[in-house]
Amino acid sequence: MNTKDLGIYATIGEGEELKTLLDVNGNKMMVPASISKIATASAVLASFPPGTKFKTQLLTSGDLKSGTLKGTLYLKGGGDPSFVSENMWYLVNAFTRTKIKKIEGDIVVDDSLFDRVRYDLSRQKERVDRAYDAPVGAMSFNWNSVNIFVRANGAGNGAEVTIDPENDYIRLVNKAKTVSGSANNLLADRDEDKKFPGDVIHVGGSIGQGLKEVVVFKNITQPDLWAGYNLKAFLAQRGIQLTGTIRNGVTPEKAELVAESESKPIEQMVADMNKFSNNYVAEMLTKNLGAVKKTKGATLADGVLVINEHMQSLGVPAEQYNLQSPSGLSRQNKLSSFAMWKVLQHLRNDFRVQPEFLTSLPIAGVDGTLKKRMKNSPAERWVRAKTGFLTGVVSLAGYAGLEDGRVVTFSFVYNGSTDETKIRAFFDNLLIYLVK
Repeated sequence: MNTKDLGIYATIGEGEELKTLLDVNGNKMMVPASISKIATASAVLASFPPGTKFKTQLLTSGDLKSGTLKGTLYLKGGGDPSFVSENMWYLVNAFTRTKIKKIEGDIVVDDSLFDRVRYDLSRQKERVDRAYDAPVGAMSFNWNSVNIFVRANGAGNGAEVTIDPENDYIRLVNKAKTVSGSANNLLADRDEDKKFPGDVIHVGGSIGQGLKEVVVFKNITQPDLWAGYNLKAFLAQRGIQLTGTIRNGVTPEKAELVAESESKPIEQMVADMNKFSNNYVAEMLTKNLGAVKKTKGATLADGVLVINEHMQSLGVPAEQYNLQSPSGLSRQNKLSSFAMWKVLQHLRNDFRVQPEFLTSLPIAGVDGTLKKRMKNSPAERWVRAKTGFLTGVVSLAGYAGLEDGRVVTFSFVYNGSTDETKIRAFFDNLLIYLVK
C-alpha cells in the first residue's frame, strides 16, 4: 500500500483541547464512496430537524352516497421512504372510518412532489432487479421491492411460491420444483409486464424438501402504480370494493382529505440510510431536500445543490469537495478527508442533531455494515462509523471513543489497487490502536 493512495485525518478532543492525531494527505481530493452519506445526513438534519415527519394522504373530490364514493380516490405521496405495509394499514383503517364500502371510480396516485426520474444517473447504467437497485418516487411503498417466499412441497411436486404483499400489480409465473435433499437452486427474475401495467415475477429451478423456506427480494419498476395496486388490495381486505382502475395523476386543489399517515421521524430514516448504506433512502431524502424549495417535480439535482450549499455553510474549503451523488455511488464525487472531518466535527458539536446522528451510525462489532468488523477487539462498541466501498475505493469515517471520555473524530479514505480486505483490516487495526 502506497501512502499516496491514502487520505487520513483524525483529531482527538474538542475546543481548545483539540489535537491533530493523524494527517496523511488530509487535503487531497479523493473518491469517498458511501461515506458521502454523512454529508447527505448532515444536510437532511439541518433542513428537517429531528422529529420531522412526512405525510401520505388519501383525498377525494367525489360524492359520498349511502356508503359509496362516486368519484376518484387520490393517493398522494409525501416523499416518505419508510412507507411500508404497517403505514398502508394505518391509512386504510383510517379510511374505513368514513364508512365508505364501495368506490365507483379510479385510484389516482399523485407522486408529483418529485420528478419521474426513478434512478440517480450515478448508478450503474445497466438496471438490475435486485432490491438494492430499487427506483424512487414521491409515492413509494415497501422500499419499492417485493418479497418472494418459496416453500418445498414434497419431492416431485411444484414448490409453493407466495408474493408478499399480494396484489394485482405482480403477475407470478411459478415453475419451481421440489426435489430431495436440502439444496437451494432457485432462480427468480423480475420483468416488466408488456401486457399489463405491472411486473412479472418468474420463479424457477428447485428447492430441496429439507429446506423450510427461502425468501428472495426483487425491486419493482413503477413505484406509483405499485403503491396504488397495494392500496387497492389493502382496501379489499377491509371489504372496500373498487370498480375503476389504477393510474397516475395530480390531486385537485379542492380535494378533501379523508385519511392521513405520518412517517417515522426523520432521524430514524437517516439511520435506515446509514446503518446499511441504503442508496434508495439517500436518494429519497435528497429529493425531499429539493422539495423544500420546489413544491412539485423536485429533482435529485435540486437536493444535491442543497447538500453542497450546506457544505459551504459549514466552512468546508470549496476546493476540497465536489458532491454529485447523495449516496456516493458516483466516482465524480470528490472529497478530502479533512472536508469529511469538518462535517463530522460539526455534527459532533451541534447538540440539536448530534445524538440522532450518532445513533444512525453502525456500531463496530454490533450492527449495520460494521457488524462483523472489529468484533472481539478493544474497538468493539467503541467505534461508530460510516463505511464506504467501490472498486478501488475503501473508506471509513466517524468517531472512536476512549475510556477516559475523549473522542477521536476520523476520516479514512483509500483510492488504489490494493486488495480491499487488506485496507479494511488496516483501517480497523488503526482504530484499535487509537482506542487502546
